[in-house]
Amino acid sequence: MPTLDSIGLEILSNALKSINDECFVALMKASYSTNIKERHDHSTAIMSANGDLIAQADMSLPIHVASMSGLMRCVLEKYGGDIHAGDIFVANDPHTAGGTHLPDVNFAAPVFIHDELIGFVCNIAHHADIGGMAAGSMSGGMTEIYQEGLRIPVTRIAQRDEIKQEILDIFLLNARAPQERRGDYYAQIAAAKLGVRRLHELGSRHGAETLKEGFQQLLKRSADRMALALKEVPDGVYEFEDFMDDDGVKTIDVLLKVRIEAKAGKLSFDFTGTAPQTAGNINMTLNATQSAVIFAIKSLLDPEAPNTQAVIDCVDIQIPKGTVASAVFPASVAGRAHTCQRVIDVVMGALAPALPTLVPAAPNGANTMAVFSGIDPRSGDPYVYLETIGGGAGGRPTKPGKDGVQTGITNTSNLPVEAIENEYPLMVLEYGLAPNSGGKGKHSGGRGIRRIVKPIGHQCIFNGVGERFRNPPWGLAGGEDGGRGRFAMINDKGEEAPLPGKTGDRIIEQGGSVLMDSPGAGGWGK
Repeated sequence: MPTLDSIGLEILSNALKSINDECFVALMKASYSTNIKERHDHSTAIMSANGDLIAQADMSLPIHVASMSGLMRCVLEKYGGDIHAGDIFVANDPHTAGGTHLPDVNFAAPVFIHDELIGFVCNIAHHADIGGMAAGSMSGGMTEIYQEGLRIPVTRIAQRDEIKQEILDIFLLNARAPQERRGDYYAQIAAAKLGVRRLHELGSRHGAETLKEGFQQLLKRSADRMALALKEVPDGVYEFEDFMDDDGVKTIDVLLKVRIEAKAGKLSFDFTGTAPQTAGNINMTLNATQSAVIFAIKSLLDPEAPNTQAVIDCVDIQIPKGTVASAVFPASVAGRAHTCQRVIDVVMGALAPALPTLVPAAPNGANTMAVFSGIDPRSGDPYVYLETIGGGAGGRPTKPGKDGVQTGITNTSNLPVEAIENEYPLMVLEYGLAPNSGGKGKHSGGRGIRRIVKPIGHQCIFNGVGERFRNPPWGLAGGEDGGRGRFAMINDKGEEAPLPGKTGDRIIEQGGSVLMDSPGAGGWGK
């Protein structure tokens, strides 16, 4: 049995990281949609043969951590021993396939060394549209999973290196802008095949046993590292609650509540008291909440710790089923990222008394989503421009919060004006920081982003989903709250008409435009 010393293990760890990073860049460069090629709303990972997360690309999104683990559990349950070299599996469904919402499509490909399954390479990408009742598949107002788009159970889309075109045709038939979707699906398939080649090369050089031993050592190293980090939280019970603005249908001030017990280096999270799942689509499945909790703990205690299964398993999380933080079928979950952000806020808020020199004030706490869709007058083809807009980061105990960035469980980029205007029949009239949106304090909160977008030569449909439009990001240690977000429609005379935080479809006539201000962040200290 080969034994890896610490140097060999570090070399292996970096080799796995290199494979993930190469696959991440390959997917980014091969994709068609701006949401992937420009905003980098995708992730890559390597899993063990039993479905444990071994390594994830540094550029990946934290919200995708538990999604890929969820996919692997379902692949192994459904296909078991019927897995072969050249196979690729695909899924997206939150209720049956381990996903978190339908636009995030998971791919997984097995890797064999001398006929032995040693692991999987996975990738996940957010598609700008997956069908359903509204362009972008994330509009407010959806009340059940059926309205959100195409549900994909765990499916073998390639068998022994042959793509099943009839399955891909079903995916494309259900999506707006099918040519863009085709390009993105092929980019994911190509990235999966690249990962298989690279991991096979690594295993062929060093042997399957060395690779498997390395996987176990990396998991143990992560577990030991997180166990040490968790001891930094003083023993005690810490509680906090916060509210979602609304569910986009009928419920306002949706409660999220956590009770954290720290004892002898162990942390348990109890979300009892959290609101029941809602009619609107802000619900989360359990693995989305897991990702949010793990992000909060890691960012406070050991930000450089690699994402592995051991990190996911390091804490105990209890959530009653049927709540907004652990919704059950047929709950609508398209806007789950907003609620993930609030989970992070309540965990951070709870731990502020325990870790006063580490916890920042509340960030913008939202994935301010904007979707513009219509028929491109230049080509006659349908288009869908989707973006989640960054906002303010919370003031920190030692310095101000950053302006205009993604925070929490997403690290996507803000789409450049040049990319928007080149790809879509849209003009960006204004792009800057939202005035007076950073909360005052000893260390001020970051400011949100302002965008004003106008359709050119046609009318289009806008739908937006915002949070922290009603309940502002809170300040900490005496700091003031951050500014709320807002949407407004501007007519051809320049007159503004406010829009709700979850707009549903709104027609924007030629000459009209939409103003989008994302929330700022709370300040820290008086």
